[in-house]
Order: sequence, then C-alpha cells, then structure tokens
Amino acid sequence: MEFEASFIDPLNLPIDWKVLGFPDLVFFQEGPGIRNWQYVERDGVRFVNIRCLEDGRLITSKMSQISKEEAYGKYSHFLLDADDFVVSSSGTLGRVATVQTEDLPCCLNTSVIRMRPANDGLERGYLKYFLLSDYYKSQIFAFANGSAQLNYGPTHLKQMEIIAPPVADQKAIAHILGTLDDKIELNRKTNETLEAMAKALFKSWFVDFDPVRAKVEGRPTGLPAEISDLFPDSFEDSELGEIPSGWEVKALDEIAHFLNGLALQKFSPEEGGATLPVIKIAQLKKGDSTGADRCSTSVPAEYVVRDGDVLFSWSGSLAVDIWSGGDGALNQHLFKVTSKNYGKWFFYQWVMFHLPAFQEIAQGKATTMGHIQRHHLSEAKTFIPGPSLLAAMDSVFS
Repeated sequence: MEFEASFIDPLNLPIDWKVLGFPDLVFFQEGPGIRNWQYVERDGVRFVNIRCLEDGRLITSKMSQISKEEAYGKYSHFLLDADDFVVSSSGTLGRVATVQTEDLPCCLNTSVIRMRPANDGLERGYLKYFLLSDYYKSQIFAFANGSAQLNYGPTHLKQMEIIAPPVADQKAIAHILGTLDDKIELNRKTNETLEAMAKALFKSWFVDFDPVRAKVEGRPTGLPAEISDLFPDSFEDSELGEIPSGWEVKALDEIAHFLNGLALQKFSPEEGGATLPVIKIAQLKKGDSTGADRCSTSVPAEYVVRDGDVLFSWSGSLAVDIWSGGDGALNQHLFKVTSKNYGKWFFYQWVMFHLPAFQEIAQGKATTMGHIQRHHLSEAKTFIPGPSLLAAMDSVFS
C-alpha cells in the first residue's frame, strides 16, 4: 500500500504539538533469526517470541532458550534491558509488552522489535501509550505485507510518524493513562482473587463435601450457624457414589440451557443499517469485540450477547468466560449458557469444573479442530443441594 505523507492533519493538533518521523524519537531493533536447532532445554537464556507477548507482559513460561554462550556472545547486542518495549511485527501485529526486571536475562528474536526512546524528546511512558494507539496501528496495517501472514519491520518504521507533544504534555498523558492502567490492574488482581476464592469454596462444598464430612465426624464446619445448620450430617448412595443426604444428581444440560450460535453470514449487514459485532472464539479469548466482523441487528433476540452472559466455546480452544465486551451476536461454535432455575454462579462453576474434562475430550479427537458434542453435556453430572441450602449458598457466591 502506498503510504500517505501523513496519517493526521497537523492543523488538528495543538499548536505546539508536532508530527515527526518515527526514527527521530524512537530507537528500534529487530530480533535475529534464532533457529530451532539452537534451542536448549535448560540452563540457557530465554528469548522473546510472539507467543509470550500477553496483556502487556512477557509470559516467561512460553519462552524457549538458547545457550548462554550464544546469548552473551553472538547475540549479546540483542539482550533486552528492563523497561524496553517489545512489539510483535508478524502474525498478530502490534502486541506490546514491557520488559520487567524479573524477566531478565532474555534475548530478542525474530518477529519481535525492541523499542525505547532515542533521546530526551520522548518520554518512555508516552511511547508505551503511543504504541498502543490506533494512530500507530493504522500505520502498521498500511505498511504490513505478506500473503500467508502480515508483517512489518525496520524499513517500514523508518517511514512512519509519531505525534510529539511537548515533553511536559507527554508526562501528563503518561501519568493519567498510567493511573488508569494501575486501577485496571488492581481490579484484575481483585477479580482473580475473588474467582480463586469462589473456585476453592465451590470445590470444598460441592466436590469434597467438607461441611458434611465435618458434621459426620462431629467437627465444627467453620461456617456461620445459619449456613452450617442447612448442610446435612450424613451421606447416601447415588449413581456417582456417596453424596450428601437429600442432594440430587443432575446432568449439566439439565441445570442450564446451552444455546449454540448461528452461522452469521446469513445476517450480512445492510448498507447504512445498524450492525452488531460477531462474537467468535477469538473475541471470547481476548474479551472484547474490537476488529470483529459485523452482522445485521436482525439476528433473533436470544442470539444477542450482552455483558454478564456466560459464553462457552465448545470447539477449538475450549474456554468459558463471563462476557464483558459489550453487545454482540453469538456465532457458531459458541454456547450462550443460561438457566431459569439456578443462579449464574451455580451453572458457571459447574461448567468450569467440567472444562478440563471437556478439553481432554476435544484434544483426543483426530480432527483439525477438536470439539465436544451435546451428549458430553448430558454425561457431565452435577450435585444439587436442597432449596434452603442452595438459597443460602446463592447469597455467598453471588
């Protein structure tokens, strides 16, 4: 694609902001082509690849290694420093991660570009958010080429631009966005903690039956009396072995409805008409609908996805999540899971409980895209407490 002189009209910028060439302010370096035969199993130095760039961080468990001799010899000028930015230049373009001290030592590799400020005219924090901006990404896709998968490199970066406010403005922008990021990260960690607590409590009550075992053995349950009193103090036989007395065994598809998505090509958007993003497995994995295909809003109401819906991809990368990416349309290969009789926490936790088994079933299929079938939902069993106890549990889990 031929590159325009500028992606932005300088007249729309504040008077003291500039549009400069990318190399004027940014140092960038493409990684070497480390080959498979150079990898070592242990006692080496990790190197960055596309797979390990996730959510702004480096996932070190997804890194391979090369020998220390090569890392500190042949590739020494590719060793990364703390606070370097690494950006994907192939495949999923524009992923950005910040190198942390705990990630070191690690080395750059092909399809990843190291970036840092080239001089005092660029604040490191501002560079991070510029690399995440739509303005930067629009330039990437204007230059990217390749038939099998898109890629770009230093040759293209030399022709790209960066919006350069005064340094004081750069600091203010980075501070505001950084504060918001810190809040988002705190919320993410809080959510992880709450989910781990819910998972542990679910396992204790529904898998290990800890409160019931405590009462059978004459031990305190450690629960408030109003909840503890509702747990039975004995077990009875069932098709799955001993379960708490008075509890039922039901199939997963008896406690929830699994609505399979549509082939949404049949609902192509009309010119000038309202549209919805198509929620596919890719959107479920990344948690939003940015860049998704679009379809007409004429899809049946039950196939519209809204925030708070439980979505379950039953083929490919099996995953379960509570959607929070805005309204969309449910594509095939995804279930929207609902229930008229049980709370969302209840069927969500049971689907999550059976997910590893479902993933194992899918991986065992000799096809390009493993999947589960409806009968697997019927074969997955759940335990149902009595109404009074379930209501008390609802107040805890919700």
